[in-house]
Amino acid sequence: MMEKEVVLNQTHSRHPLLWLIIIFQFSLLFFSAFPAEITARKILKDKSKKSPKVRLEKTDEKVIINNGLVEVTIEKPTGHLLGIKYKGIDNVLETENDNDNRGYWDIVWDHEMYDKLATRHVIIITESDELVELSFTRVWNKTKDHGISAPVSVDKRYIVRRGVPGVYMYGIFKRQKCFPHTYIHQLRIVFKLKEDKFHFMALSDTQQRIMPRREDREHSHCQVLAYPEAVLLTNPINPKLKGEVDDKYQYSIESKDNKLHGWIADHDAVGFWIITPSDEFRTGGPHKQDLTSHVGPTALSMFVSNHYTGKDIAEFYKEGVAWKKAFGPVLIYLNSATFDHAHRYRKSLWKDAKKRLSKEIKSWPYSFAASKDYPHADHRGEVSGQLLVRDKYLHKQLMKAKSAFVGLAAPGRAGSWQTEGKGYQFWTQTDKAGRFSIKNVRRGKYNLYAWVHGFIGNYKLDRNVSVHPGYKKNLGTLIYDPPRSGPTLWEIGIPDRTAAEFFIPDPNPTFVNSILNHEDEKFRQYGLWDRYSDTYPHHDLVFKVGASNYSRDWFFAHVPRRTGNDTKATTWKIKFKLQEVNKSGKYTLQMALAAANFAEVQVRINKPDGSPHFTTNRIGYDNAVARHGIHGLYRLYSINVPRKGLRGGNNTIFLTQTRCKDEFMAVMYDYIRLEGPAV
Repeated sequence: MMEKEVVLNQTHSRHPLLWLIIIFQFSLLFFSAFPAEITARKILKDKSKKSPKVRLEKTDEKVIINNGLVEVTIEKPTGHLLGIKYKGIDNVLETENDNDNRGYWDIVWDHEMYDKLATRHVIIITESDELVELSFTRVWNKTKDHGISAPVSVDKRYIVRRGVPGVYMYGIFKRQKCFPHTYIHQLRIVFKLKEDKFHFMALSDTQQRIMPRREDREHSHCQVLAYPEAVLLTNPINPKLKGEVDDKYQYSIESKDNKLHGWIADHDAVGFWIITPSDEFRTGGPHKQDLTSHVGPTALSMFVSNHYTGKDIAEFYKEGVAWKKAFGPVLIYLNSATFDHAHRYRKSLWKDAKKRLSKEIKSWPYSFAASKDYPHADHRGEVSGQLLVRDKYLHKQLMKAKSAFVGLAAPGRAGSWQTEGKGYQFWTQTDKAGRFSIKNVRRGKYNLYAWVHGFIGNYKLDRNVSVHPGYKKNLGTLIYDPPRSGPTLWEIGIPDRTAAEFFIPDPNPTFVNSILNHEDEKFRQYGLWDRYSDTYPHHDLVFKVGASNYSRDWFFAHVPRRTGNDTKATTWKIKFKLQEVNKSGKYTLQMALAAANFAEVQVRINKPDGSPHFTTNRIGYDNAVARHGIHGLYRLYSINVPRKGLRGGNNTIFLTQTRCKDEFMAVMYDYIRLEGPAV
């Protein structure tokens, strides 16, 4: 042994290269025993080195959070977001705007009163190398604030994390019992982006385009159409947009899909995105539509609004009742790509933003938000079960409620989740077998609600569901009995809570928005309500059961007819035959509405004039027709049809939408069915 060691030492002294080779080979043998672990540790260590620590800087007028990727500046003590520095852009927000008009929360309450929620105090919640969380607060004071600011206390939170190119924002809103009663009509976060940089907007895979400029909506560049939000571009800065319509409501999206939207600064190849990984804090359920991004360039994170619902969802907060709710967090995410003249970077930025959304969804609920009003995963519960449908007139056996929407929301009547917003809602869709699992539910008392595609009405479990931390409850098999009094004699449409299956006309070529050229978004084109008068200039719609096709012959919205400068009420006819009338049986007309706006539908059986057999009375404030929605609030009417009103042979049902002060007083039908006597 000694002899070999001497030789080795001699070899080392005479041939250093050979010794290095021996050491390298030995290292390979050693590290091959633990390749994955050693490599992972090295990557984590290297990543930690590459990702700078989060740093907080404070002055008398502002606070600055910097993680090496973004620099976020917030005004003290108002909590207004002054700027975000990213890559080569000193501020992605519009620096020409005032401090309270760049990135801010706002609220509309009572009689259109407006408040930008400027706060009075700032508190450092967390300050570490990994994360900084700041709290900007304002406690409502009756003496100082009554009639000036919304009667609600505010806690606006900002979080900047190590390695994340963006800022998380959320807010906790609180009312004490002594606060005066109020209505809250709107609550949101608004971002006004750099006007000379951000011109390309992206809402989905198909809705992406160069947008008009703010100046294009000024009178010298456009023609205002039926309402101020809609303009025809007559002299836009970008001549390619001449002759197009711009209207912020054309960019609305349902809450269940409104998870990612934003803007791209072309010459910098930088993206600005609002990522919303959960909609548990939004109002009105998964189908509630709301604004996203629009000309400005403006990006919105909407939490509360009465868009597509009207005052039915304007939440009334009573004096004497305490309330608290956390909205968010949402992530303001920035990314960048390599500029190329073929604009391939746009696709790269959008793809990366979708990947980030997927990552944020998987991380929900976040473990890093410090507020006790935002519970982490271990303080939440889970509810599961299976939903079946029983309708003997369709199938003798129970049917699996596949792709049904099932959710937990505040206790109320069946379907009340559509207009509820004080609490939280948790929704999912069933699988092919009707099974569902609703995860990450906050502590609280809920009702379980559902609706099933292809069936009318609303399901509600007949008992409360109380969720607490760690709660995992399987509700077992639940059975939904949709409204039904007898067999189907005929039907029009599909029970899906929208009018999408009906005839949606091509837009007037004079009023087109090219971002909506996808067939699924056709209903969002401007002026479709006027196409009814073009289609039926002299008489109203007549639908013949057995001969007509609802996708061609049933207009998507029951609107007034335009005659010159006036509008007049319209009566639609449904013609059908009965071989005979059962004198002892019951006939029912199921009429489901997808939307209604200051409308009244009167139903007459075989008599076009005189007192109606049934009327809805005046209903609805959703303005879905004017706001380019294919639905608003869902309503169902089960109408008893008098036997003496029917006859063997030819029959006609007259549907009159009586209100016609303007072209937007209208209803959209979801589905109509005549049922015969029970068998």
